[in-house]
Amino acid sequence: MSTSEYLIDTNILIYHIKGSQPATDLITNLIVQHSFNISILTKIEFLGWDKHTPDGFEKCNRLIENANIYPVDDNITSKAIELKRRVKIKLADAVIAATALLNNLKLVTKNVDDFKGIEGLELENPFK
Repeated sequence: MSTSEYLIDTNILIYHIKGSQPATDLITNLIVQHSFNISILTKIEFLGWDKHTPDGFEKCNRLIENANIYPVDDNITSKAIELKRRVKIKLADAVIAATALLNNLKLVTKNVDDFKGIEGLELENPFK
């Protein structure tokens, strides 16, 4: 698995820190390859997660330091707007999907139903 192929959704990072083996195997494999890709929205959701302990937050911050973070630019904004208008999708998911689509990345998520109906978006569920 090449790091350049995948965009990691927030739920995968949360499962990883909770010790879920499929998520941990995936993240560990990507870190060994020196990095993993996330959207800036994933960084916000992950570090803003309300279940962090102070120690857990620091560990998560260190994990995110290994990430290649895609910012929201005008192209991603436009694509997210298009997705919101066409598909019933939450704002953060629209931005994450737009990031994956415009950067030719496969989105790794356990919540594949959150992204159904998005034409051209490749999904991978490490729990299957």
